Amino acid sequence: MGNGALDGAVIAVAGAGGPAGRAALLRLAEAGAVVVGADNDPERLAEAVDAARYAHGGATVVGETVDLLDLDSSRAWAARIEEDFGRVDGLVHLVGGWRGSQTFTKTNLDDWDLLELLLIRTVQHTSLAFHEALQRSDRGRYVLISAAGASKPTAGNAAYSAAKAAAEAWTLAMGDYFRKAGGDQGPTSAAAILVVKALVHDAMRAERPNAKFAGFTDVRDLAEAVAGVWEKPAAEVNGRRLWLTEER
Repeated sequence: MGNGALDGAVIAVAGAGGPAGRAALLRLAEAGAVVVGADNDPERLAEAVDAARYAHGGATVVGETVDLLDLDSSRAWAARIEEDFGRVDGLVHLVGGWRGSQTFTKTNLDDWDLLELLLIRTVQHTSLAFHEALQRSDRGRYVLISAAGASKPTAGNAAYSAAKAAAEAWTLAMGDYFRKAGGDQGPTSAAAILVVKALVHDAMRAERPNAKFAGFTDVRDLAEAVAGVWEKPAAEVNGRRLWLTEER
């Protein structure tokens, strides 16, 4: 167990209870990491943690219900991880949500209010809570999952695309912090963005057996890409959008 880059690393996963989070817990545990998941749904989180533990006997996988819409709760979570495990080497941000409309003119600004919390505020809180611990790590990584629509928004996805674009800008600013902290030697930690068109998982395929899901990224492939961020030097991934779909 363990591929070297992640062996013994302590990785936090925000939004660990969803399909992408579940896949990430499995892959990171397989790579030998200590994995600490958080979700706002305790039942869903417990199932994801149990699945990763069961699949990789001996792996340390724990879960905690954390309110990532509260900065103090987010900071307390980061502090607990560092206290319990001595370090934090990564935060994988998988908190998601989507709202769309038929046309631009039918955009409901209530959708923005929700997406601003789910897609921007949670990123602000996890990045502010974890950035110091990640900078202390010799392999610190902050990984945001974003969507191609942030770079090329469609008329019916104005709120979603704008929220994703804001989350990307925030993450790139964090990358600039790591760049400056590294000085002439270059960054030792990194903030990177993995860009997908959309995600697909087995339950979606079962519900729509005839759908092609063209250009979608399977959550297992996303988890593989997440693990891969640790396999590259910080300078290669810091402040970068890493495309898992056609670049726009």
